[in-house]
Amino acid sequence: MQDRGEIARMSVEQLVDVGDKFKIVVTGYSMLPLLGFGYDTIVIRRTDENEDIAGRIAMFRAEDGHIVVHRVLSVENGIVTLRGDGNIVQCEQCPRCKVIGVLESVIRENGKEESCTTRWWRIREHMWLCQPTVIRRYALAVLRRMGNLKRRKRG
Repeated sequence: MQDRGEIARMSVEQLVDVGDKFKIVVTGYSMLPLLGFGYDTIVIRRTDENEDIAGRIAMFRAEDGHIVVHRVLSVENGIVTLRGDGNIVQCEQCPRCKVIGVLESVIRENGKEESCTTRWWRIREHMWLCQPTVIRRYALAVLRRMGNLKRRKRG
């Protein structure tokens, strides 16, 4: 049996098997407006390297060791290109083996769980991603300010 200290030092990759799901709280704004405006908890399902993840929201371990959740733009020759929906230009790349899992659902602040595989979710993704960059830039600025005010009131 493992003690608490040993478990605390283990990574998500070590704790959760492929196919298993786990929850984690969203702490940043890089996936606005679909994730992070409030106190969202996301449900991630571990994947193996053979699963097609293009277009999905995925969790990966960045080179600096941080865990990041962004949308997969492409997977080519074992290299995954990702960008947060709330990022206008910045993209990251990582080896496919560094992808931990894909987003299955979101548990909103009110406790309601929303699946990320429904038609309604896909429509909302498309409505946001097809907006011109200038509109997204200003909308993101407003959403971030609203989020900061909300966090200060709670804080």
